[in-house]
Amino acid sequence: MSEISEILQSTREASGVSLEEVSKDLEIPLLILKQIEEGNIGAFKDIFLLKEYISDYAKYLGLDPEEVIDEFNEYLFEITSKIPMDEIAKAAKEKEAEESKIERVASPYTKAAPVPEDKKAFVIVLISTILLSLLILWSIWQITN
Repeated sequence: MSEISEILQSTREASGVSLEEVSKDLEIPLLILKQIEEGNIGAFKDIFLLKEYISDYAKYLGLDPEEVIDEFNEYLFEITSKIPMDEIAKAAKEKEAEESKIERVASPYTKAAPVPEDKKAFVIVLISTILLSLLILWSIWQITN
């Protein structure tokens, strides 16, 4: 990432454009441009948005955005390919645990909201009681006829 940052910064400085001008022209916040030029990708939660910023910035400076993004993708691959699989699995489990804690809200346009376990048990008991009652009534009717 430092290579990409250096290329962007040196190209901008060589063209005599300030970060403030780039920020104004591209409508990208100044802080984001500073983070990109410092190579601080940890400041970004969304890699896809970061790629878009880098691409727009490269295009603005007259660089080939596809070439810059390809280099960025290689950088990301190098970083992510070094992460042990057990850490990836652990992070996935933690994310799943967090998502399971979130209460889901259903709209009329989506699937029904999940039914809590105690309501499921009540529905099962109710249906069983109704079926048993119908069976008893049917038996009594068979005996009397």
